[in-house]
Amino acid sequence: MDYFLDTDEVCSLEEARYVVMGVPYDGTSTFVKGADRGPQAILDASDSLELLDIQYGIEACSAGIHTDRHEYDLTTPEAMVASVYARTRQMLELGKTPVLIGGEHSISAGSIRAVSERFPDLTVLQIDAHADLRDSYHGSPFNHACVMRHAQEHARVVQVGIRSVCTEEQCHIVPENIFYAHQIVGKTDWMQQALDRLTEHVYVTFDLDGLDPAILPATGTPLPGGLQWYPTLDFLEQVFRQRTVVGFDVVELCPQPDDKVSDVLAASLVYKMITMRELGR
Repeated sequence: MDYFLDTDEVCSLEEARYVVMGVPYDGTSTFVKGADRGPQAILDASDSLELLDIQYGIEACSAGIHTDRHEYDLTTPEAMVASVYARTRQMLELGKTPVLIGGEHSISAGSIRAVSERFPDLTVLQIDAHADLRDSYHGSPFNHACVMRHAQEHARVVQVGIRSVCTEEQCHIVPENIFYAHQIVGKTDWMQQALDRLTEHVYVTFDLDGLDPAILPATGTPLPGGLQWYPTLDFLEQVFRQRTVVGFDVVELCPQPDDKVSDVLAASLVYKMITMRELGR
């Protein structure tokens, strides 16, 4: 499949409100490889989705969703980030909402920089298992384990679902802006606390390993104790209703031949977030 959702007619860039940007990059991952196949797997799985969201009663695709076929420079981590930055900036200048699908988490460094330049009050909401706050990892400051350190240079960062932090990262953690998985499990009061930490304009970066591997095993660095589907959607709905989400990404899907559940969940999440964005307009 070459475009997001199985619709009768492909939406042009000019007509679209949302641009799905696939970045098939897996240059710095350190455990399970295959995130470069994630964008295509999400596009393929989106073919199985119904256009009507029965929870919200709307077909968000009617707002116009264009699947971008841009080819990024993937030769080095630095080149990839610069290439994503430039393309995201172009989409923002056209008045589009960028929706990136990865690819490993390092792709977010480029899009976050571009969005932060357009919205100086930006908060980056990170849903993830890992803090990703290293200054450098395996010889590169653009490793997937460093992406939120770059985000901190451009915006406030609020972290949700975190359950893996190394000693080096602890000095970069802002205690009031992090919501560890073990502290929020089975609770709901944390949601408003997290919302209170968000500024008006928000970019959501969703690393799929933030979810529990019982519901999404096909990711590069799975960890037990992750977030569940409906509580996560409940939180995201509040974010989209109470703040202006100006872009988002879904990253770190590593598709497996015998696991289409993960692919469909990732595609469903992308469409749910587009739907929530429409409701929040």
